[in-house]
Amino acid sequence: MDDATIGGASDGELLARHVDGDPDAFSEIVRRHRDRLWAVALRTLGDREEAADAVQDALVSAYRAAHTFRGQSAVTTWLHRITVNACLDRARKAASRRTSPVDDTERLEQLLEPHESAAAPAERGDLHRELLRALRTLPPEQRAALVLVDMQGYPVAEAARVLDVPTGTVKSRCARGRARLLPLLSHLHPKGRDSSPSDGGRNRTQGTSVPPTAGPNDTDAVKGGGGRA
Repeated sequence: MDDATIGGASDGELLARHVDGDPDAFSEIVRRHRDRLWAVALRTLGDREEAADAVQDALVSAYRAAHTFRGQSAVTTWLHRITVNACLDRARKAASRRTSPVDDTERLEQLLEPHESAAAPAERGDLHRELLRALRTLPPEQRAALVLVDMQGYPVAEAARVLDVPTGTVKSRCARGRARLLPLLSHLHPKGRDSSPSDGGRNRTQGTSVPPTAGPNDTDAVKGGGGRA
């Protein structure tokens, strides 16, 4: 299959061609989606080596399980589900510490979206590092939900499909995760705890509450990225 044919094929067509033995089809799927899969893994695990291994595990699993794909969801949703599961497996094995639940119902957005100063890039860089450290203290399931909804901007319904759980479960995990993170991050922006919501408690589950950790670290190629898994 030439480059033009590959580029014009849909993800579903590429996966079908891979199953039929096309040697280049799966490499194109990896090229299209590896950066977002890498970002999800890095933010879920907070460790570059662990994230790279998780993505590699996920791509190998997807490569081998392509024949089981039935088209009931988008290929990208299927890939994200496999990646998140790989991350959760690693996170569960690595988890050794847990924070206690807190009765703090403030929305994380009030803490993490203050009015930015001229020094905002540096300040938010520090915040993102603190955020990733704090995320590692959450139970893996809460962490995955927050990464998808608050950091990647997935609608709750799409995150539910990725995680293969009801939408109510995603909302509950996000709420509990935010409540656990707030006391760990409040020292970064203490004014955020004093401010009152200006929107009357609007539901922002369709947008992002936690700022994305944008930058070159999120788009570095994963180990073996770009080639066949």
